[in-house]
Amino acid sequence: MNIINRIICPNCNDDHLVLKYVATYEYSYVLDSDAPGLKNTNELLPHMYDKREQKDTQQYIECRTCGTSYPCYFDRWTERMNKTALQNAVNSAYLATHPSVQP
Repeated sequence: MNIINRIICPNCNDDHLVLKYVATYEYSYVLDSDAPGLKNTNELLPHMYDKREQKDTQQYIECRTCGTSYPCYFDRWTERMNKTALQNAVNSAYLATHPSVQP
């Protein structure tokens, strides 16, 4: 990896970061005579749901070296999302949880 393009964890100064997106969904199946779910006939196939609702989402950048996670939110990825923008997101999240640290 080119040293210029590294995004650094401010906690451990390593560059093994990964963006994670966690989502929680609720699946509903209408109860009928053959199997739960109108799309299921002989057995319950979890992917054949009648309704799916997203209940929660969480995005964060996590350091794979020290395990520190930095909350963030990206709703779209544009050309402005570059190394500087990602490093700023990590640094801001770090400073929010470590107020005594000077930037």
